[in-house]
Amino acid sequence: MKHVLILGAKSDIAKAIAVEYAIRGYHLILAGREIEELTAFSNQLKMTYDVSVQLKHFDALDCNSHKLFVNELKTKPYGIICCVGYLGDQTLAEKDTDEALKIIQTNYTGCVSVIEQCVPYLEEVNQGFIVGISSVAGDRGRKSNYFYGSAKSGFTAYLSGLRARLKTNNIHVLTVKPGFVATKMTAHLDLPKMLTVSPQYVAKKIFRAQQKRTNVLYVKWIWQYIMCVIKLIPELIFKKMNL
Repeated sequence: MKHVLILGAKSDIAKAIAVEYAIRGYHLILAGREIEELTAFSNQLKMTYDVSVQLKHFDALDCNSHKLFVNELKTKPYGIICCVGYLGDQTLAEKDTDEALKIIQTNYTGCVSVIEQCVPYLEEVNQGFIVGISSVAGDRGRKSNYFYGSAKSGFTAYLSGLRARLKTNNIHVLTVKPGFVATKMTAHLDLPKMLTVSPQYVAKKIFRAQQKRTNVLYVKWIWQYIMCVIKLIPELIFKKMNL
């Protein structure tokens, strides 16, 4: 059975995705920082779904380590799912360059760096898939989260170009825009219930979209129309709005 590499495997969405693929018999490589914290979770996956699970240390911010990380994988994955993300603090980032760079490098530079190290192998075997979790925040810059939004916008553009590049290699690239998700990362936010979904809901949608070779997935369909309207608002008006 094929192996799937999940980057940023400690997140709630990543764990739900791991379960979704394990249910269907995929073997897993879970990668992230302090990966030892996933020992109990990996053991549960092995016992419940009879799949193999490897734990690998991975730091998205340490781009110099990414080539070695990929080269040292005992089993090269058929699929790569990048769940790396950091919402950060917009207000702090406006005053603290370190926070601003952490948001940008986690959500864009680190993701691009590690995916690019995986691409040559997929091109060599001429098959596989890449899933990148971006955000609706990347569809238009807003004053409330423009560091995060700009990084996700860049990641969305990267995935779009990569999808075109790898089309002839039978490698599918899926861009995911979840919208509001009830996770530890968003626990401090007052999210609208009508627009908020669970990590499990996101995982199911991602698996189906990946299997159908969908290009761009707005996890909750209404977000596609919401963001379409937001993008159509003239800049003169938009900059006055409290968004």
